[in-house]
Amino acid sequence: MANSLTKNQSLVLGVLQKSEQPLSAYTILERLRDNGFRAPLQVYRALEKLLEGGLVHRLESINSFVACAHQSEACCAHAHGVVAFAICSNCGQVQEFHDHEIEARLGAWASRKAFKPEKTTIELRGLCASCAA
Repeated sequence: MANSLTKNQSLVLGVLQKSEQPLSAYTILERLRDNGFRAPLQVYRALEKLLEGGLVHRLESINSFVACAHQSEACCAHAHGVVAFAICSNCGQVQEFHDHEIEARLGAWASRKAFKPEKTTIELRGLCASCAA
C-alpha cells in the first residue's frame, strides 16, 4: 500500500512515523498546516485509508494514532489479527507488540463461540520502565 499513497496520506504517515508519541488528528493537522492542510476532514480521510491499509493504528483509550511498528514482519504484515499496545500513563510512550499465543487463544475462543471478530486491539495502561523506576 505504501507505494499507492496519496500526497496527504504520505504526509500524515510521515508525521506519525517521526513522532515519539501518539498524535491526535488535531495535532496532526497543526503539524501539517504548512503543507496546505486546513481542515480536520483532510486528516481524517488520510487516517481512514492508512488505518484500512494497516499502516496506522488508532489507540481508542486516548483517541490518538500511531504508525504501525510491525509493517515489515512477515508473520503479521497487515493482517494485524491482534494488535497490542503498552501505553505509559505518565510520559505517553507507546510500545506496540504482537503476541502469537494471545492471538491463538483469542482465535480459539472466537471459533468455539462462532464469533467473527472484525478487529482486536489490546491496550495496557500503566508505567513504562523509566517512569516506574
